[in-house]
Amino acid sequence: MNIKQLLHNITSTEFNFAVAGLCLNSQQVQEGDVFIALQGRSTHGIQHINQAIENGCIAVLIDSKDIECRVPAIRIDDLGLHLPVLAKQMYGEALNVEIIGITGTNGKTSVACFISQLLTLLGVKNGLIGTLGIGQSEQYSQHTTPDILTLYRTLAGYFKNGIKTAVLEVSSHGIDQDRIAGLNLTHAVLTNLTQDHLDYHQNLSAYQSTKARLFSLASVTTTILNRDDEHYVNFLEVAKGKKIIDFGLDDFDDIKPTEQGFLVTLQDYVFEVPFLGEYNLSNILAAFNTLKAYGFDIEKIIPLLHKLTPPLGRMQKIDNHLVWIDYAHTPDAIENTITSLQKHYPNFKIRLVFGCGGNRDQDKRAKMGKIASKLADTLILTNDNPRNENPRAIIDDILNGIDDSYEVDITLDRQLAIETAITTLGENECLLIAGKGHETTQQFKDNIVDLNDIQIAQNILKSS
Repeated sequence: MNIKQLLHNITSTEFNFAVAGLCLNSQQVQEGDVFIALQGRSTHGIQHINQAIENGCIAVLIDSKDIECRVPAIRIDDLGLHLPVLAKQMYGEALNVEIIGITGTNGKTSVACFISQLLTLLGVKNGLIGTLGIGQSEQYSQHTTPDILTLYRTLAGYFKNGIKTAVLEVSSHGIDQDRIAGLNLTHAVLTNLTQDHLDYHQNLSAYQSTKARLFSLASVTTTILNRDDEHYVNFLEVAKGKKIIDFGLDDFDDIKPTEQGFLVTLQDYVFEVPFLGEYNLSNILAAFNTLKAYGFDIEKIIPLLHKLTPPLGRMQKIDNHLVWIDYAHTPDAIENTITSLQKHYPNFKIRLVFGCGGNRDQDKRAKMGKIASKLADTLILTNDNPRNENPRAIIDDILNGIDDSYEVDITLDRQLAIETAITTLGENECLLIAGKGHETTQQFKDNIVDLNDIQIAQNILKSS
């Protein structure tokens, strides 16, 4: 596409050259791209122009001031507001892809993975975009919901490759920052709403309002809502006028916990669910009802439910040992994961290893400490991703929620904490390592180190 054509609804330009793509991240610039330099969380895109040029950028769009650099630089006032227009102009084919959007505090990744797996089993080619990455594409994102240009570029690529359905995790940040603006989101799914990201949204009411915006989008025709969630009525009101399908655990006629998961009865079908935790039953119902809303007969969907596999780092059992890795990093998630193990292993004690992330909602730390100390039999506090905060200060925040009479082990070195927890685990104990799940790095103030809870646990158990 020519630069004049790209900008014709925004500004006139004397430049005349072909544009291969648009990019907001200098590290991901490809040959022939135009780099869009905007203010980020900590730095402005101006500081990364040289890197963008080295990676093949042929021009820069900038909003803050006129600059000179080695490629054409075009100033556009309020540039950030024009991103949806630029995205549609450059990647118009993205609008041909129908999107199933999943939002909620916990369970987004599991529900998205389940929906994608079921679509595949039913013969629907689809792309999965979320916390675990971008499937069926060479595009990359560090965010649950990619930036708007990466998202449009991915979807346009999907369409060119014959993929007309995408399953997208929609974060509150993604909604608030208009990363999904203008896309063809037809189905919106709510998993649940509990405390998280209050460092960004300030309070639960604002957080809920942001999430609710997904269900009021004009493109959304069908909403799938969790009626077991205490905020269900609020989302029901927002979704008024659209097709509404709801789900709840009482949809099952019978639920029997086993060591491996549950034996359930759903609409006269009896099958085993190979996941721990009733919240995973809720996640499966969310996926089931989404596929039903998408037009598939229940007789085709239900027989496939026992074939579902958990996403990486979500109540992932390490081989045949009583050790689980989970991404739980909110008060609600910590409570659900511990109580799940207690339900499936009632005669076992629970040991928990966890910490809290830095530069994130500080209010939840003491709450997580309180829940952990009340439910877990033994507790090891350690680093999560401290980022720019003092690791010990984060631990102290967690300790504020723990009674002084409860004995806590503190080992800031996460690998050592995991090693200690596993090597000293008793025969009558289950171990839950929470907070990082699938993540393969740990973020400190001055560096990022390789660290993978799953690999650490596997290596220790293999050598023991």
